[in-house]
Amino acid sequence: MNIIRAKDYEDMSRKAANILAARIILKPDCVLGLATGSTPLGVYARLIDKYNRGDLDFSRVSTVNLDEYRGLPEDNAQSYHYFMRYNLFRHINIRPDHTFVPDGMEPDGALACQAHEDTIRKLGGIDLQLLGLGNNGHIGFNEPGPVFEKETHPVDLAESTIRANARFFERIEQVPTQAYTMGIGTIMRARQILLIVNGSGKADIVARAFWGPVTPQVPASILQMHPDVTLVADEEALAEAPL
Repeated sequence: MNIIRAKDYEDMSRKAANILAARIILKPDCVLGLATGSTPLGVYARLIDKYNRGDLDFSRVSTVNLDEYRGLPEDNAQSYHYFMRYNLFRHINIRPDHTFVPDGMEPDGALACQAHEDTIRKLGGIDLQLLGLGNNGHIGFNEPGPVFEKETHPVDLAESTIRANARFFERIEQVPTQAYTMGIGTIMRARQILLIVNGSGKADIVARAFWGPVTPQVPASILQMHPDVTLVADEEALAEAPL
């Protein structure tokens, strides 16, 4: 694992955006796996800046997202379709038909998840997967459990995840309790993984995930087994790491 220490959130975002930008420049038709939530917002803002300056061209890039809430339509402001359009896609020259997010409105979970897996395979796999890290060690919506899930699958969200996501909704009762998410196996097939983490609240889980045992009770710990992982984390998030 390659560990890049950042001073703060802004520095973390800048360094992570540079890694993503390098991948796009080196392979203009690359496939990027993207994440949502508050952590990658700074990264996306910097990618937009690079595009506006003429330093990046997204016209041949394809993207696949980690997950989507089950039951939220694409035009719902809390859906991840909407998140990606609002925070990245509408600001760059990426082709809409080259962006893929699981279909949260497909009632057949097996069908929705298989379709997302088929899309990834047709694209030739993910060149670089961007990840955040949940307080309980989840990546995507892969919650702690007895096994590592292999492929895209429906998931019941943990109570801690629902509480963490409640800040994006008016009431906690509005937070969906289920989602479709890439499985650990799907994530691990990405050729390169970029994990971004910031804040003192993540210090304990960073230490457990990357310096503790590999266990499905800490889903992110499986990343220790990937051959090309870069962790970009600020000083606070690395405070408990044995570096």
